[in-house]
Amino acid sequence: MSLLRDEDLAAAFDHASRTYDTLVAANPGYHAHLRRSVRRLGLPARGKGLRILDLGCGTGASTAALRTVLPAADITAVDASAGMLARAAAKPWADGVRFVHAPAEHLTDAGVGGPFDAVFAAYLFRNLTDPDTVLTTVRQALRAGGRLGVHEYSLSGRAADRAVWTLVCRGIVQPTATLLGDGPLYRHLWHSVVHFDRADRFATRIRRAGFDKVRTLPLPGWQTGITHTFVAARTEEPE
Repeated sequence: MSLLRDEDLAAAFDHASRTYDTLVAANPGYHAHLRRSVRRLGLPARGKGLRILDLGCGTGASTAALRTVLPAADITAVDASAGMLARAAAKPWADGVRFVHAPAEHLTDAGVGGPFDAVFAAYLFRNLTDPDTVLTTVRQALRAGGRLGVHEYSLSGRAADRAVWTLVCRGIVQPTATLLGDGPLYRHLWHSVVHFDRADRFATRIRRAGFDKVRTLPLPGWQTGITHTFVAARTEEPE
């Protein structure tokens, strides 16, 4: 099976949006891990006065994590799937969040301008056709010294981690998703992780895009070695 990309992937997420939160709820620690990744950005408590971009917000789990950890921040949430975005905007905590329907590759065209103090992207980069271009766009959207936080399935490179990922996907996620009518999207999920950068390679990709202070941090539980937080800063411009 080939990976889903661009319009095909957005359409698959549109279709899956009605059951997405149900499947997410079956993942132990999913929401707690997102909050942990937000805290790893190291932003001031409550985020007062900060502008934050939630890139690839989906049904809003990442946005909810930002609202919980940084309740005073000004948040813009962007997603390429209209169906997922509509679910996010309907959540009870969504008042005050600006929601924008746009692919990550076309932020400027959608009127999503910076500078932002931080960009948070959860489960986004492995789904992009051109992650390097999006990293460049993100860097341009950040103020000098602004923070990037990426919460992503990115394997450590150990065979055991790929085996655990495959077992979870083929034994639990894919059969459930198939019953719900979204089998193709969750088959894509397995492939997208296996074919994406290992954690060390993705960290190198972030550095190549002009970020510094790049750190790769594991997450606990069954996702250790499978999901990581990547934290980086936009290089300060010379005076």
